[in-house]
Amino acid sequence: MTFDVIIAGCGPTGLMLAAELRLHDVRVLVLEKEPEPVSFVRIVSLHMRSLELMAMRGLLDRMLERGRRRPVGGIFAAIPKPAPEGLDSAHAYLLGIPQAVIVHLLEEHAIALGAQVQRGCAVAGFEQNNEGVTVELADGEKLRARYLIGCDGARSTVRKLLGVGFPGEPSRNDTLMGEMEVGVPQEEVAAKAGEIYATNKRFRLQPFGEGAYGVVVPAAGVSDRAEPPTLDDFKQQLRAIAGTDFGVHSPRWLSRFGDATRLAERYRVGRVLLAGDAAHIHPPTGGQGLNLGVQDAVNLGWKLAAQIRGWAPETLLDTYQTERHPVAADVLDNTRAQTELHSTEPGPQAVRRLLTELMDFDEVNRYLIEKITAVDIRYDFGEGPDLLGRRLPDIDLRQGRLYGLLNRGRGLLLDRTERLTVGGWSDRVDYLADSSAALDVPCVLLRPDGHVAWFGDDQQDLDGHLTRWFGKPGTDSATEQPKACEEDRTADRD
Repeated sequence: MTFDVIIAGCGPTGLMLAAELRLHDVRVLVLEKEPEPVSFVRIVSLHMRSLELMAMRGLLDRMLERGRRRPVGGIFAAIPKPAPEGLDSAHAYLLGIPQAVIVHLLEEHAIALGAQVQRGCAVAGFEQNNEGVTVELADGEKLRARYLIGCDGARSTVRKLLGVGFPGEPSRNDTLMGEMEVGVPQEEVAAKAGEIYATNKRFRLQPFGEGAYGVVVPAAGVSDRAEPPTLDDFKQQLRAIAGTDFGVHSPRWLSRFGDATRLAERYRVGRVLLAGDAAHIHPPTGGQGLNLGVQDAVNLGWKLAAQIRGWAPETLLDTYQTERHPVAADVLDNTRAQTELHSTEPGPQAVRRLLTELMDFDEVNRYLIEKITAVDIRYDFGEGPDLLGRRLPDIDLRQGRLYGLLNRGRGLLLDRTERLTVGGWSDRVDYLADSSAALDVPCVLLRPDGHVAWFGDDQQDLDGHLTRWFGKPGTDSATEQPKACEEDRTADRD
């Protein structure tokens, strides 16, 4: 069978991308080399921008049911400062949620939209030409698609086969992370762990529920990096740092991660693209990795769908790299900085104390939180006011909240003048007239990812920007202006 897109990797990035493509009826196959989903409980945090994207696609309520909200303050280098008041988001919190739950919910969402998922299928090779990509699996089976997307992690097979450089720094400091039970009272664990964390930000020992504790401890000098860690490795490092191993036992899972920092030189070669950890890796400081990958997927999905559906402007797909590559480079830089601030050496500690003082200024604290949570991103759309290229917050409308109008992954013209039109683009862009919308501009054109593509009140100017982002107008559009966000979500997704 021939597919429009084959995605290698069934993690959050690959599954979010699959769902985004299915919103536009693109035939998608997701391949995962592991036969079963991971079962261990690794808690991650969804940041403000990722929560906004989940709200845009109608997924947030399901995530909230399975996660735990916590304050957004204190996430830059674990410097304990509260979040400033009035963060410009309706979702100004972090959501702690097991990664396995995110994968389950996104897989359920993608399959419900029509994506196919096959586990136990490893990509072994591929060949591409002007018409498509032939993907060879480890068992010799060959599949054909118009595009192949590597979402297959830091050791991406797709990236290596593609020959894309992955420059950066190798890991200098490994860290052990796992979930296990302890053999001493909780009060004793809390007191000792708090004492150590005060001076060593790479150490964590905290309850995960159901009698288990999450353990994060530096891995200096333990076993071979190529080998999985053992319980004895954890005990050895706990004794070295805390003077006790806390009687840890009955591990549920054990892992190791490093602080390697690398960025792919290119995100696209012909009909093969990269996203998520296949395109960038960095230390987990600030918890940005999963969020960065999900945001890659939402940026890429509608653009690749437009290419496949035949209405994409000539350079639209190229904007995936021009927009997301600089974002990843910025994340790599801020994680480098945060990693240095975790050092126990006198120099980095002096810088940490200085930054701690500076974060008492609201502007500094706000700047760093908005950077980590990705709500500060402004894509370069050329000359124009600051709003251009930024995401629009989830504002109030007569019909409810703005993000509820973006569930179908289409563009949206929000018109306070009630006199503009999307005309021949109505098969790709929804329209809503609302003179009461909480906007400081007359009208705003949003891309499917919620970023502002245009604002103003001139129809001719609007038409030019509709062409730039959504291609040439159709010839058979309805004469009556369509309304956005009808209750019937089964309407044509094109």
